[in-house]
Amino acid sequence: MAADGSTTDGHREAGPGGRRGKSALFVIACGWAGLMPHWLEPGLRLWPATGMALLLGGYSLYTVLVPALDRGRPGDREGSPSPGPKPQDPGPDGVDVVVAARDEQAVIARLVERIGMLRPTAGDLRLWVVDDGSSDRTPEVLQELRGRFPFLQVLRREADAGGGKSGALNMALPHLRARWMLVLDADADLQPDTLERLLPRAEALGWSAVQMRKAVANPLTNWLTRAQAMEMALDAVIQEGRLEQGGVVELRGNGQLLRRDALLAAGGFNEATVTDDLDLSFRLLLQEQPIGIVWDPPVREEAVLSLAALWRQRQRWAEGGLQRFFDYAPGLLSERVSGRRKLDLLCFFLLQYAMPMVAMADLVGALVTLTAPTIWPLSFVAFGLSGCSILLGCRRSSEGPVFPRMTPWNLALGIAYLGHWFLVIPWTSVRMALFPKRLVWAKTLHLGEAGCEDAAVEESAIA
Repeated sequence: MAADGSTTDGHREAGPGGRRGKSALFVIACGWAGLMPHWLEPGLRLWPATGMALLLGGYSLYTVLVPALDRGRPGDREGSPSPGPKPQDPGPDGVDVVVAARDEQAVIARLVERIGMLRPTAGDLRLWVVDDGSSDRTPEVLQELRGRFPFLQVLRREADAGGGKSGALNMALPHLRARWMLVLDADADLQPDTLERLLPRAEALGWSAVQMRKAVANPLTNWLTRAQAMEMALDAVIQEGRLEQGGVVELRGNGQLLRRDALLAAGGFNEATVTDDLDLSFRLLLQEQPIGIVWDPPVREEAVLSLAALWRQRQRWAEGGLQRFFDYAPGLLSERVSGRRKLDLLCFFLLQYAMPMVAMADLVGALVTLTAPTIWPLSFVAFGLSGCSILLGCRRSSEGPVFPRMTPWNLALGIAYLGHWFLVIPWTSVRMALFPKRLVWAKTLHLGEAGCEDAAVEESAIA
């Protein structure tokens, strides 16, 4: 993000009014699409949803199933890189690991110890922790850790410094020297061989950024963490399919490996968004910088343990996801994005953001007109695709925490759980249309191993 508020794509960032106007237009368009079929002749009411179901369902199944079948063919080795450019040595400057931490006393020591176990492919390993105005014992813990781990560097920001997580990450950028930087959350956990596997693959395939598969570290704590573990598997399956079919891969914040020169060319991290990862994904796309995803090795992270925490987290994800489409629409529609990728973005925008809004309007229309809902063919396809992706992901061999067993109950739980997006997206969209933009780092609370174990004991006692 340039200092004058313009994006690297040449378009000035929309102010609060512009964002509210675009959000209102999105809400009105989706509302009309959901209400309109109820005033058609009975024989025509299902046609719009059926047509969209065939288009989006066909494309989505092609994206998910074809790559999955290819990976299952004899001779296809899991995780083996395809032929690509000659690998470039990461260089003697090593790797910079960067973490933005606020009130992370429960997990920060474990993170530093895990980073100390990593085996870099060349050069030094440096860990930069940006203490972003912590009010707990995080500063004291970091001070003690510095005496034990020479690779640890600590930067301090005031609590009111602004810019959220993006501001904290940008503070570290001038200090970095390595070709690659690995961005982690404070609760991240990596395998010791992560860097020696990840860096050569990124270099060989010419990627500018790589997203590691996110694996839930506490999948068996309660029903909600089981559902989130299935959701992460689903997401990785779809992302891999989009990559292999020439679509768009999105960064997920934790476990993202970035080539520093590509990041700087894109303007660093955008301090005017609540989801730095999703925003950066589009800016790298517009800079024609390729993003990859790897199934293994994964990055482990804690799942949230309560519905209230899930609601707060998903509102932030939904807001950032919609905002990037509003902010970068001119660039996404330009010639810099291929027709293949435009189709990919359109299909997943309609499935991820438009369909929940249309479904809510359809429900309102059904209640007002006393007619049957009309969007169900499209919803059926979306939930069917989700179930297929969960099965493919959770039955696939993988490193890291185990996936929930694919019993009928767990599969039904995973599919039903995804219904929360049909509440989150409409609520967030309407809020964005009505209220000014507020940049608040609503961080996820991390409890550490002890906290998760206590929650698991509490859950079993209740059961």
